[in-house]
Amino acid sequence: MKKISIGGQAVLEGIMMKGKDSYSLSVRKPDGDIEVEVTDYVSFNERCHTSKIPIVRGVLAFIESLYIGLGTLMKSSEYMEDEEETDKKADSKTEMDEKMLDKKEKEEGDKAYIIGTLVLSLIFAIGLFMLLPAFISNLLYKVTDRHWIVNLSEGLIRMGIFLLYVIVISKMPDIKRTFMYHGAEHKAINCMEAGDDLTPENVLKHTRFHRRCGTSFLFIVMFVSIIVFMFVKTDVIWLRLLSRILLIPVIGGISYEFIRYAGAHDNAISRILSAPGLWIQRLTTKEPDLAMAEVAIKAVEAVIDWREYVKCVREDSFED
Repeated sequence: MKKISIGGQAVLEGIMMKGKDSYSLSVRKPDGDIEVEVTDYVSFNERCHTSKIPIVRGVLAFIESLYIGLGTLMKSSEYMEDEEETDKKADSKTEMDEKMLDKKEKEEGDKAYIIGTLVLSLIFAIGLFMLLPAFISNLLYKVTDRHWIVNLSEGLIRMGIFLLYVIVISKMPDIKRTFMYHGAEHKAINCMEAGDDLTPENVLKHTRFHRRCGTSFLFIVMFVSIIVFMFVKTDVIWLRLLSRILLIPVIGGISYEFIRYAGAHDNAISRILSAPGLWIQRLTTKEPDLAMAEVAIKAVEAVIDWREYVKCVREDSFED
Protein backbone atom coordinates (compact mmCIF):
# COMPACT_ATOMS: atom_id res chain seq x y z
CA MET A 1 0.00 0.00 0.00
CA LYS A 2 1.29 3.45 -0.89
CA LYS A 3 1.26 6.12 1.75
CA ILE A 4 -1.26 8.78 0.82
CA SER A 5 -2.50 11.93 2.50
CA ILE A 6 -6.23 12.37 2.96
CA GLY A 7 -8.00 15.49 4.05
CA GLY A 8 -11.44 16.98 4.13
CA GLN A 9 -13.70 19.59 5.59
CA ALA A 10 -16.61 19.93 7.96
CA VAL A 11 -20.04 20.41 6.42
CA LEU A 12 -23.52 20.74 7.92
CA GLU A 13 -23.77 17.98 10.53
CA GLY A 14 -21.09 15.97 8.79
CA ILE A 15 -17.72 15.62 7.15
CA MET A 16 -16.36 15.44 3.62
CA MET A 17 -13.21 13.33 3.29
CA LYS A 18 -11.11 13.27 0.13
CA GLY A 19 -8.85 10.38 -0.80
CA LYS A 20 -6.64 9.75 -3.82
CA ASP A 21 -9.37 9.01 -6.38
CA SER A 22 -12.65 9.52 -4.51
CA TYR A 23 -14.29 11.66 -1.86
CA SER A 24 -16.98 10.81 0.64
CA LEU A 25 -19.74 12.74 2.35
CA SER A 26 -20.78 11.43 5.76
CA VAL A 27 -23.76 13.18 7.36
CA ARG A 28 -25.75 12.59 10.51
CA LYS A 29 -29.38 12.88 9.39
CA PRO A 30 -32.14 14.34 11.58
CA ASP A 31 -33.37 10.80 12.36
CA GLY A 32 -29.95 9.91 13.80
CA ASP A 33 -28.76 7.63 10.97
CA ILE A 34 -25.46 8.26 9.21
CA GLU A 35 -25.71 8.64 5.44
CA VAL A 36 -22.54 8.11 3.41
CA GLU A 37 -22.06 8.93 -0.27
CA VAL A 38 -18.91 8.24 -2.26
CA THR A 39 -17.98 10.01 -5.49
CA ASP A 40 -15.15 8.92 -7.78
CA TYR A 41 -13.06 11.67 -9.31
CA VAL A 42 -9.83 12.39 -11.15
CA SER A 43 -7.96 15.40 -9.78
CA PHE A 44 -7.43 18.47 -11.95
CA ASN A 45 -3.66 18.08 -11.66
CA GLU A 46 -3.83 14.51 -13.00
CA ARG A 47 -6.06 15.59 -15.88
CA CYS A 48 -3.78 18.48 -16.77
CA HIS A 49 -0.52 16.63 -15.98
CA THR A 50 0.54 19.49 -13.68
CA SER A 51 1.10 17.60 -10.42
CA LYS A 52 4.86 18.24 -10.60
CA ILE A 53 4.65 21.93 -11.55
CA PRO A 54 5.02 24.13 -8.44
CA ILE A 55 2.55 27.02 -7.98
CA VAL A 56 0.35 25.83 -10.87
CA ARG A 57 -0.57 22.63 -9.03
CA GLY A 58 -1.49 24.73 -6.02
CA VAL A 59 -3.87 26.92 -8.02
CA LEU A 60 -5.59 23.87 -9.52
CA ALA A 61 -5.73 22.14 -6.14
CA PHE A 62 -7.41 25.21 -4.65
CA ILE A 63 -9.99 25.32 -7.45
CA GLU A 64 -10.66 21.62 -7.01
CA SER A 65 -11.06 21.96 -3.23
CA LEU A 66 -13.47 24.83 -3.72
CA TYR A 67 -15.47 22.87 -6.29
CA ILE A 68 -15.74 19.74 -4.14
CA GLY A 69 -16.29 21.75 -0.99
CA LEU A 70 -19.20 23.72 -2.42
CA GLY A 71 -20.80 20.59 -3.87
CA THR A 72 -20.63 18.60 -0.63
CA LEU A 73 -21.80 21.57 1.42
CA MET A 74 -24.88 21.88 -0.79
CA LYS A 75 -25.49 18.15 -0.56
CA SER A 76 -25.20 18.13 3.23
CA SER A 77 -27.82 20.86 3.47
CA GLU A 78 -30.32 18.60 1.75
CA TYR A 79 -30.17 16.13 4.64
CA MET A 80 -31.08 18.87 7.08
CA GLU A 81 -34.52 19.31 5.54
CA ASP A 82 -37.60 17.92 7.21
CA GLU A 83 -37.97 14.30 6.08
CA GLU A 84 -41.57 13.95 7.24
CA GLU A 85 -43.07 14.46 3.81
CA THR A 86 -40.68 12.06 2.10
CA ASP A 87 -41.64 9.31 4.55
CA LYS A 88 -45.31 9.49 3.56
CA LYS A 89 -46.47 7.25 0.74
CA ALA A 90 -48.48 8.67 -2.11
CA ASP A 91 -52.05 7.41 -2.47
CA SER A 92 -51.84 7.27 -6.23
CA LYS A 93 -49.40 7.40 -9.11
CA THR A 94 -50.53 10.94 -9.90
CA GLU A 95 -49.81 12.13 -6.39
CA MET A 96 -46.41 10.41 -6.49
CA ASP A 97 -45.51 12.10 -9.77
CA GLU A 98 -46.60 15.48 -8.42
CA LYS A 99 -44.52 15.02 -5.27
CA MET A 100 -41.47 13.94 -7.25
CA LEU A 101 -41.84 17.01 -9.47
CA ASP A 102 -42.26 19.31 -6.48
CA LYS A 103 -39.21 17.73 -4.82
CA LYS A 104 -37.11 18.19 -7.95
CA GLU A 105 -38.16 21.83 -8.29
CA LYS A 106 -37.41 22.43 -4.61
CA GLU A 107 -33.96 20.85 -4.90
CA GLU A 108 -33.14 22.97 -7.93
CA GLY A 109 -34.36 26.08 -6.12
CA ASP A 110 -32.30 25.23 -3.04
CA LYS A 111 -29.17 24.63 -5.11
CA ALA A 112 -29.60 27.93 -6.93
CA TYR A 113 -30.07 29.71 -3.59
CA ILE A 114 -26.99 28.07 -2.04
CA ILE A 115 -24.82 28.71 -5.10
CA GLY A 116 -25.93 32.34 -5.13
CA THR A 117 -25.19 32.68 -1.43
CA LEU A 118 -21.75 31.12 -1.81
CA VAL A 119 -20.86 33.34 -4.77
CA LEU A 120 -21.89 36.40 -2.77
CA SER A 121 -19.88 35.07 0.17
CA LEU A 122 -16.80 34.71 -2.05
CA ILE A 123 -17.22 38.27 -3.31
CA PHE A 124 -17.69 39.41 0.29
CA ALA A 125 -14.52 37.56 1.37
CA ILE A 126 -12.41 39.12 -1.39
CA GLY A 127 -13.78 42.53 -0.54
CA LEU A 128 -13.29 42.14 3.22
CA PHE A 129 -9.94 40.36 3.36
CA MET A 130 -8.20 41.65 0.21
CA LEU A 131 -9.66 44.94 -0.99
CA LEU A 132 -10.62 46.63 2.30
CA PRO A 133 -7.12 46.30 3.84
CA ALA A 134 -5.59 47.57 0.58
CA PHE A 135 -7.95 50.57 0.56
CA ILE A 136 -7.34 51.45 4.21
CA SER A 137 -3.57 51.11 4.01
CA ASN A 138 -3.49 53.23 0.85
CA LEU A 139 -4.54 56.18 3.02
CA LEU A 140 -1.11 56.01 4.66
CA TYR A 141 0.40 57.49 1.51
CA LYS A 142 -0.87 60.81 2.83
CA VAL A 143 1.71 60.65 5.62
CA THR A 144 4.50 58.51 4.11
CA ASP A 145 5.89 57.61 0.69
CA ARG A 146 7.52 54.37 1.86
CA HIS A 147 5.85 51.50 0.03
CA TRP A 148 7.07 48.85 2.45
CA ILE A 149 5.40 50.59 5.40
CA VAL A 150 2.09 50.80 3.54
CA ASN A 151 2.25 47.18 2.35
CA LEU A 152 3.27 45.86 5.76
CA SER A 153 0.42 47.80 7.35
CA GLU A 154 -1.97 46.30 4.82
CA GLY A 155 -0.86 42.80 5.79
CA LEU A 156 -1.27 43.47 9.49
CA ILE A 157 -4.73 44.95 8.90
CA ARG A 158 -5.68 41.88 6.84
CA MET A 159 -4.57 39.51 9.60
CA GLY A 160 -6.42 41.56 12.19
CA ILE A 161 -9.66 41.48 10.21
CA PHE A 162 -9.29 37.73 9.65
CA LEU A 163 -8.72 36.97 13.33
CA LEU A 164 -11.63 39.19 14.39
CA TYR A 165 -13.90 37.51 11.85
CA VAL A 166 -12.98 34.00 13.05
CA ILE A 167 -13.48 34.98 16.70
CA VAL A 168 -16.91 36.45 16.02
CA ILE A 169 -18.29 33.53 13.97
CA SER A 170 -16.88 30.98 16.42
CA LYS A 171 -19.41 32.28 18.96
CA MET A 172 -22.39 31.31 16.77
CA PRO A 173 -24.07 28.01 17.86
CA ASP A 174 -24.38 26.55 14.34
CA ILE A 175 -20.80 27.44 13.47
CA LYS A 176 -19.62 25.97 16.76
CA ARG A 177 -21.13 22.59 15.80
CA THR A 178 -19.43 22.78 12.42
CA PHE A 179 -16.13 23.52 14.18
CA MET A 180 -16.74 20.43 16.36
CA TYR A 181 -17.06 18.32 13.20
CA HIS A 182 -13.89 20.03 11.98
CA GLY A 183 -12.18 18.78 15.13
CA ALA A 184 -13.56 15.28 14.54
CA GLU A 185 -12.15 15.28 11.00
CA HIS A 186 -8.66 16.14 12.27
CA LYS A 187 -8.81 13.65 15.12
CA ALA A 188 -9.81 10.80 12.80
CA ILE A 189 -6.93 11.53 10.42
CA ASN A 190 -4.45 11.92 13.28
CA CYS A 191 -5.68 8.64 14.79
CA MET A 192 -5.12 6.73 11.56
CA GLU A 193 -1.77 8.36 10.82
CA ALA A 194 -0.61 7.46 14.33
CA GLY A 195 -1.34 3.79 13.67
CA ASP A 196 -4.35 3.47 15.98
CA ASP A 197 -7.55 1.64 15.08
CA LEU A 198 -10.38 3.95 14.11
CA THR A 199 -12.82 3.61 16.97
CA PRO A 200 -14.76 6.57 18.40
CA GLU A 201 -12.89 6.24 21.69
CA ASN A 202 -9.48 6.16 19.99
CA VAL A 203 -10.36 9.09 17.73
CA LEU A 204 -11.24 11.33 20.68
CA LYS A 205 -7.85 10.63 22.30
CA HIS A 206 -5.97 12.41 19.52
CA THR A 207 -5.34 16.10 18.97
CA ARG A 208 -7.82 18.18 17.03
CA PHE A 209 -5.00 20.10 15.31
CA HIS A 210 -3.40 19.15 12.00
CA ARG A 211 -0.68 20.77 9.88
CA ARG A 212 -2.47 20.29 6.56
CA CYS A 213 -5.61 22.09 7.73
CA GLY A 214 -7.25 24.67 5.50
CA THR A 215 -7.10 27.13 8.39
CA SER A 216 -3.31 26.91 8.31
CA PHE A 217 -3.49 27.45 4.57
CA LEU A 218 -5.52 30.65 5.02
CA PHE A 219 -3.08 32.03 7.56
CA ILE A 220 -0.15 31.27 5.27
CA VAL A 221 -2.06 33.08 2.50
CA MET A 222 -2.11 36.14 4.76
CA PHE A 223 1.64 35.86 5.36
CA VAL A 224 2.55 35.20 1.71
CA SER A 225 0.38 38.11 0.57
CA ILE A 226 2.54 40.49 2.61
CA ILE A 227 5.67 39.30 0.80
CA VAL A 228 4.11 39.27 -2.68
CA PHE A 229 2.49 42.69 -2.34
CA MET A 230 5.82 44.17 -1.27
CA PHE A 231 6.75 44.01 -4.95
CA VAL A 232 3.69 46.04 -5.99
CA LYS A 233 4.63 49.68 -5.52
CA THR A 234 1.79 52.02 -6.46
CA ASP A 235 -0.30 54.61 -4.67
CA VAL A 236 -2.92 54.64 -7.45
CA ILE A 237 -5.88 53.11 -5.67
CA TRP A 238 -7.51 51.34 -8.63
CA LEU A 239 -4.20 49.75 -9.66
CA ARG A 240 -3.61 48.71 -6.09
CA LEU A 241 -7.02 47.04 -5.80
CA LEU A 242 -6.74 45.39 -9.22
CA SER A 243 -3.32 43.94 -8.36
CA ARG A 244 -4.79 42.36 -5.23
CA ILE A 245 -7.42 40.52 -7.26
CA LEU A 246 -5.06 39.44 -10.06
CA LEU A 247 -2.43 38.12 -7.66
CA ILE A 248 -4.81 35.90 -5.68
CA PRO A 249 -3.95 32.78 -7.79
CA VAL A 250 -0.22 33.43 -7.38
CA ILE A 251 -0.54 33.82 -3.62
CA GLY A 252 -2.70 30.71 -3.41
CA GLY A 253 -0.18 28.69 -5.41
CA ILE A 254 2.78 29.75 -3.27
CA SER A 255 0.82 29.12 -0.07
CA TYR A 256 -0.01 25.62 -1.27
CA GLU A 257 3.70 24.85 -1.62
CA PHE A 258 4.27 26.07 1.95
CA ILE A 259 1.52 23.89 3.40
CA ARG A 260 2.60 20.94 1.25
CA TYR A 261 6.14 21.16 2.60
CA ALA A 262 5.01 21.61 6.20
CA GLY A 263 2.71 18.61 5.97
CA ALA A 264 5.38 16.32 4.49
CA HIS A 265 8.29 17.21 6.78
CA ASP A 266 8.94 17.30 10.50
CA ASN A 267 11.77 19.72 11.10
CA ALA A 268 12.37 23.18 12.52
CA ILE A 269 11.26 24.94 9.33
CA SER A 270 8.03 22.99 9.01
CA ARG A 271 7.23 23.53 12.69
CA ILE A 272 7.76 27.28 12.32
CA LEU A 273 5.57 27.38 9.22
CA SER A 274 2.85 25.35 10.93
CA ALA A 275 2.83 27.13 14.30
CA PRO A 276 0.60 30.13 13.40
CA GLY A 277 -1.96 27.93 11.63
CA LEU A 278 -2.07 25.48 14.53
CA TRP A 279 -2.73 28.40 16.86
CA ILE A 280 -5.62 29.63 14.70
CA GLN A 281 -7.07 26.10 14.77
CA ARG A 282 -7.76 26.67 18.46
CA LEU A 283 -10.55 28.91 17.17
CA THR A 284 -11.72 26.95 14.12
CA THR A 285 -11.82 23.49 15.74
CA LYS A 286 -13.68 22.39 18.85
CA GLU A 287 -13.66 19.14 20.81
CA PRO A 288 -16.20 16.74 19.20
CA ASP A 289 -18.36 14.09 20.86
CA LEU A 290 -18.51 10.34 20.21
CA ALA A 291 -21.35 10.71 17.71
CA MET A 292 -19.28 13.12 15.62
CA ALA A 293 -16.30 10.77 15.80
CA GLU A 294 -18.51 8.04 14.35
CA VAL A 295 -19.40 10.28 11.41
CA ALA A 296 -15.70 11.01 10.83
CA ILE A 297 -14.83 7.31 10.86
CA LYS A 298 -17.52 6.58 8.28
CA ALA A 299 -16.10 9.33 6.07
CA VAL A 300 -12.55 7.95 6.32
CA GLU A 301 -13.36 4.29 5.71
CA ALA A 302 -15.39 5.21 2.62
CA VAL A 303 -12.26 6.45 0.80
CA ILE A 304 -9.44 4.32 2.22
CA ASP A 305 -8.85 0.90 3.74
CA TRP A 306 -7.81 2.34 7.08
CA ARG A 307 -7.09 -1.08 8.58
CA GLU A 308 -4.48 -1.79 5.92
CA TYR A 309 -3.16 1.77 6.28
CA VAL A 310 -2.83 1.41 10.07
CA LYS A 311 -1.10 -1.94 9.61
CA CYS A 312 1.46 -0.31 7.30
CA VAL A 313 2.00 2.52 9.80
CA ARG A 314 2.72 0.02 12.55
CA GLU A 315 5.06 -2.04 10.37
CA ASP A 316 6.40 0.97 8.42
CA SER A 317 5.88 -1.04 5.25
CA PHE A 318 4.51 1.48 2.78
CA GLU A 319 5.48 1.06 -0.86
CA ASP A 320 7.79 3.66 -2.43
